[in-house]
Amino acid sequence: MKSLFLKTQTLAYLLLGFVAVFAQNSMKIPQNTAFYMEINGKQLNKKIDWERFNPFLQEITKDKGKDKKPSWNDYSKTGIKYDATQYHYGTFNDSVQSYNAHFIIDNQEKFQEFINSTKKKGLEVSKKSNYSYIDIDDNTFVAWNGNRAYLTMINYNKPSKDTWADYNAVDSTTVVIDSAVAVVDSAAAVYEEEEKPFDYKEEIQYLKDEIKYLKENIKSNNADILKYQKDIKYLEKHHKYPAEKVETKVDDQKDYDEIAPPASQDDYAEAEAYPLDTDYQKELDSLQSEKFKIVKKFAENNFDRYFSSNYELDVPKEMLNFRDANSDVFVYTDYGKIMNEGIYGKMFRGVGYTKFLEKMYNSNSAYNLYFDKDKVRLVNNLQHRNSDIQKSISDVYRGKKNKKLTALISDKSVGYYAINVNGYKTFDMMYSFFQDAGEKEYQKELQLMMETMKIVLDEEAIAKIAPGNGIFVLNELKSKKVDYTDYDYDDDYNEKEVKKTKDVMVPDFTFAFATENEGYWKRVFDVLTTNKDFAKKFTKNGDVYTFKEGKSNGYLDQLYFTVKDGIVYLTSSTENLTSKNQSSNSTKWMKDSAKYPLSGRLDIQKLLVGLEQEFKTVSEKKTLNLIRKNVGEVYFKTEVKGESIQTEMDYNIKNSSENSLMYFFDMFDAIFKNMEADKKPQTL
Repeated sequence: MKSLFLKTQTLAYLLLGFVAVFAQNSMKIPQNTAFYMEINGKQLNKKIDWERFNPFLQEITKDKGKDKKPSWNDYSKTGIKYDATQYHYGTFNDSVQSYNAHFIIDNQEKFQEFINSTKKKGLEVSKKSNYSYIDIDDNTFVAWNGNRAYLTMINYNKPSKDTWADYNAVDSTTVVIDSAVAVVDSAAAVYEEEEKPFDYKEEIQYLKDEIKYLKENIKSNNADILKYQKDIKYLEKHHKYPAEKVETKVDDQKDYDEIAPPASQDDYAEAEAYPLDTDYQKELDSLQSEKFKIVKKFAENNFDRYFSSNYELDVPKEMLNFRDANSDVFVYTDYGKIMNEGIYGKMFRGVGYTKFLEKMYNSNSAYNLYFDKDKVRLVNNLQHRNSDIQKSISDVYRGKKNKKLTALISDKSVGYYAINVNGYKTFDMMYSFFQDAGEKEYQKELQLMMETMKIVLDEEAIAKIAPGNGIFVLNELKSKKVDYTDYDYDDDYNEKEVKKTKDVMVPDFTFAFATENEGYWKRVFDVLTTNKDFAKKFTKNGDVYTFKEGKSNGYLDQLYFTVKDGIVYLTSSTENLTSKNQSSNSTKWMKDSAKYPLSGRLDIQKLLVGLEQEFKTVSEKKTLNLIRKNVGEVYFKTEVKGESIQTEMDYNIKNSSENSLMYFFDMFDAIFKNMEADKKPQTL
């Protein structure tokens, strides 16, 4: 019987233990979270070479003082488990902004050493029942227990109740603001009263109030405070202000003699009775102390919630819709919260476009970042929360293809930007944003305006003028000498104009777009060449129209326009009006530019070759050479993927780094060493 009782008791304890464990709920991510990030430590840690990365961190973070040593000498051993997933998120409204990060600890002793190296000297660790924490800065706090760590950075600014009507709570900051407002109101009341006999006591009180007000902005008003303090002392002694000094001519000596002499320094001897900095410093310290208490309370509340949970973050499914478990970093941003709430939302309400802007920015955006062997990939998915609006946006990105435009891409091109969208559907998208977007009192007026626009605008005819296919190609950058005017000055500072010349880089480019109404554009260009005002700069030679400014000192001497085969051209050279020979590379670019609604490419190495003349000093040229040897090219494409608009951006690397993550380290390390070498004095 006794044995049965013991077994029952043990089973009961176990059940209670399981209940206690599962009673700990996941920590829900705050509702005002506008930014969420997951760092895939398992993958990233394999890509970091700590033997090279750690010395670099030591070098850039070391103290520059002669007697100071680096606060930490091994960033690869901070006690943080680098191969575990890290969770970061940011919250904000118009008074509180915070950044939060959750880590796993694999060596508590090392982590404690790391914290001790970063905290303020003499600052003690605060201990709670289930965690310890410390403030490593006025707004940065770190809490930890045996295997978890939580870092939070909090910024707090209490908004004025006159600016933000929805804040009614009163704290020390509000009291200060209210007192300042009261001073301004009292000053305004005095100003509006009828002129009364001068009362020096009243004037002294007014000036004291002014000092109180100015102390809130002491940094920019120290000079005014000193003046008021001197005026108070003078008023107490003479019961009037000192006479103003008036410039007079010699002939007016009689009037000059009647003017009272300026006040002497004796009149201000007691000005030190009003300490300028001490009082302000006390008030400032008090405000900072109150602010720190508020921020600290926010941090403690966050820590209490986290360390009383099961350490799992409860993240809304909406934030994780586009997360790829194979990405190195995943980031979610809520454009709706960023632009429609907090300080931005308050600003928008002031201009009266609240509903329209709420609809426009009411979307989610997700980013997956990959550090591949030979390139960095960033994949973005943008999705509007309103399914009807998202459909209208997707329809815009389903435009016709136009292969004639892609023939303008050549092997020597520095870069291009191509667009293939449905111009006609753009009107539907804009109407969907305006639909029910007006303020209540103007809803009928807005609806009428939209109906009027639909009647007045011939959307189909406009779409034929520019259906939505276009391309911009930067062929190369050419050097050109231009004249300019500089100014020299002699010993007497007399100005003298000096004519000089310099080399500038001029872009050789082509911009072209498709049209289904060639006649319209030809009539536009004909008007430019026949109008008496425009004809001075626009000329026609066959089917090509030329614009020439008339000066040879500009970056672009002339531009050329023409319309042929359903394409409108604007270019810096007539050579660009013909198709180019294309290799396998440019053929691939041509296919991509015709395939995707948006696509582009930029060879940064070629771009820097063209801009090398803009770098003058030896140090700048050395840095440029380092960058030019290492930079690659950027390529992007945008298309409709399911219920989102997906954009992929690739940055292809061109050096021998182990992977694209260490590529950035190698390049920054080389630039840093170059900058440090320039700081050292050269030995003769």
